[in-house]
Amino acid sequence: MNSSKNTRQTNKLEARIAVEPDNWRRDGLADAVVRGGGTVSPIEDASALVWADPDRPGLLPELLEPTLEWVQLPFAGIEPFLPMLDDHRIWTCGKGVYSQPVAEHVLGSILALKRGLVNYARKRQWSGPVGETLFGAHVVILGGGGIANDLLPLLAAFDCETTVVRRSEEKNLAATRTAKLEDLPEILPTADIVVLALSLTSETSGVVNSSFFELMPERAILVNVARGQHIVTADLVHALQSGGIAGVVLDVTDPEPLPDDHILWTIENCLITPHIGNTPEMGIALLETRVEENVRRYIAGDQLLGLIDLELGY
Repeated sequence: MNSSKNTRQTNKLEARIAVEPDNWRRDGLADAVVRGGGTVSPIEDASALVWADPDRPGLLPELLEPTLEWVQLPFAGIEPFLPMLDDHRIWTCGKGVYSQPVAEHVLGSILALKRGLVNYARKRQWSGPVGETLFGAHVVILGGGGIANDLLPLLAAFDCETTVVRRSEEKNLAATRTAKLEDLPEILPTADIVVLALSLTSETSGVVNSSFFELMPERAILVNVARGQHIVTADLVHALQSGGIAGVVLDVTDPEPLPDDHILWTIENCLITPHIGNTPEMGIALLETRVEENVRRYIAGDQLLGLIDLELGY
């Protein structure tokens, strides 16, 4: 069974949904279940489960009762949950839930790096003028999901040329052009900014390596708001130290958290943020809205949002 289908018609009185485990997110998510028309139920009586704790995936397997038809995971990244996914039930995640704040973070980070604000913030005395404009830049976005869709209108305000690189050949009408991973050798040499906003799979792990950096112009900057494992960290350090690229924004790292003594902390043209493209203050309300909508869809027998494709792994 592929989680892209949901043909079940649920009677409203039968929509018993568990919210586990008991933590600080649980009450808000339980309220979202009720607003969506469901009944919060003990796990043994439930037909669906909203998982409230992305940091403790190891607790989930023992709660996967055979009667559970649907499991809602909290984040877009599902790597910790991959070993327990099965084709006996519908699985959904937070794909697209947090894309607006992450896109906002990307734009702010690009401007901070291109206008020299990162280096100026570290200065203790008056210094010379540096900085480049974002207007008219060529921005390459790896990943065609929610982050790309919310970032493209922001970039349009700066009259950017945009290329979205994705698995499928489906066109993104908001982008200047759409391409595939195999097209990178033709695309990267003209990039001013490269944004990583793609899912982590066996195909994309380590996709940004020494060969990738060799294709990027020295003026280009890299922004990673996806997963740290997309980048070979040693190759990134070399590219920064050798002047192979102009700078990098890392909201995710490999390893993560980045150790205090890691060399990346000492590189001036490297802006590191602690995985805060989406913060709890911004994200919890967004997740609750998604849960409410998916409960409503579950009851109606409609297709759920954020379906996980078991074959693709995201």
